[in-house]
This record gives sequence, structure tokens and C-alpha cells, in this order.
Amino acid sequence: MAQQLLMPKATAVWLVDNTSLSFEQIAEFCTLHPLEVKAIADGESAQGIKGMDPIITGQLTRDEIVRAEKDEKHRLKLAPPKVRVPEAKRKGPRYTPVSKRQDRPNAILWLVRNHPELKDPAISRLVGTTKHTIEQIRERTHWNSANLQPMDPVTLGLCSQIDLDLEVEKASRGMPRPEEVAEEERLLSAAQTQNYRSGARDEEELDAAAVFAKLTSMRRTEPEETEEEDELR
Repeated sequence: MAQQLLMPKATAVWLVDNTSLSFEQIAEFCTLHPLEVKAIADGESAQGIKGMDPIITGQLTRDEIVRAEKDEKHRLKLAPPKVRVPEAKRKGPRYTPVSKRQDRPNAILWLVRNHPELKDPAISRLVGTTKHTIEQIRERTHWNSANLQPMDPVTLGLCSQIDLDLEVEKASRGMPRPEEVAEEERLLSAAQTQNYRSGARDEEELDAAAVFAKLTSMRRTEPEETEEEDELR
């Protein structure tokens, strides 16, 4: 990637105020028109812009400026950056080596069976296949469905374990975990809990009524027993 000057107009303001460079030299270095640089020097343009020192930012050296001041034909050159930032890779379909392309259907079958939460775009990113092929394997209409064997794409070298874990985690967001489902099944609902409590209360009331009836019958039999004893005496 070609190196670009940071804040060209602010750099031009600083060069106009702090150097004896010509308008053409400043204009070419800052990618401006010479008349625009002249307007900056006359105070007609960039009045609210604060000049930026290109030496502090590492885009120019003092020697380069001195050399250009001595020779009007010399063109300023950007100093090489001290830190090189790698270019961002463009996102595109994953490239699969020719030797491993025959293993893609087996990897797709493994993903479909072991990770049903994965959508077709995620499988396509992991294995580097098409949506049409994934649909054929899901519906078992692939020309080689009878001979396919589910195989881990990480073992086959089609994707890394980190990529697979990231896709699975992304697809599982918002879905209940197995342990949460099991916990919900173990817990009784509010209606079931109320029914259980009301049933327990009914049983307690029935037990109390039975005990009270038994005590009443015992009290009734006690006088009869005492009368029989008196007669015998």
C-alpha cells in the first residue's frame, strides 16, 4: 500500500510558515494546487487550520527540507515509516487446496450432524463450499451420498479449531444450553407447585378430620364401659 501524507493542508500550513520552500514544492508534496498554497500564504485560505509539523510525525526529515530549500528543483519525499502496518486481508471465499477438495462433502456431513445450529453461510466459510452443495448433503441428494462418511474438518485440515469454535459460539448465541434445559425440566412450574401445595393441605385437613372423629367416638364409648362395670359390681 502506497504511503500517504497525513493531513496535507495542515502540513502545508506548517511548511509555509516555517520553511522557505517554493509554492510548487509544497503543493506537490501536499497534493495541492500551487494557487491554493499561495492562498494559504496570503491568509486567504486555511485560516482556522493549525499547522502540523511533518518532522515530529516522522513524515519528513530536517535534512530533506534543507536540501529542498537549497534546490528549487528538488522534490520532497516522504520519509520511510518507522513502523510498518500489515495490510488488512480482504475477506473472500476460503481457498481449499485441490488435494483436499474431495474431502469437503465428508466435512459438510460432519458439520451438519454434529452442529445443526450452524447455518449454511457458516459452513461455507469453514469448508469453502457452495450453498447448493450443502443443501444436497442435507437432503441426501448429493451424487455421492451413499459413500459419504462424516469427518471432522479440523482433522482434514479444511479449517482450524479456533475458526470452528468461533462459528459454533456465534451460532449458539441466544440458544438455551443443555444444562439450562435440564434444570428447567427438573424445576416444577408455578401451577404444579400450587397444585401440590393445595393437595397437601387437603390431605392435612382430611387427616385432622379423621383424628377428630376418632376422638369423638372414643369419648362416646367410655361412659358405656363405666356403666357396665358398675352393674357388675
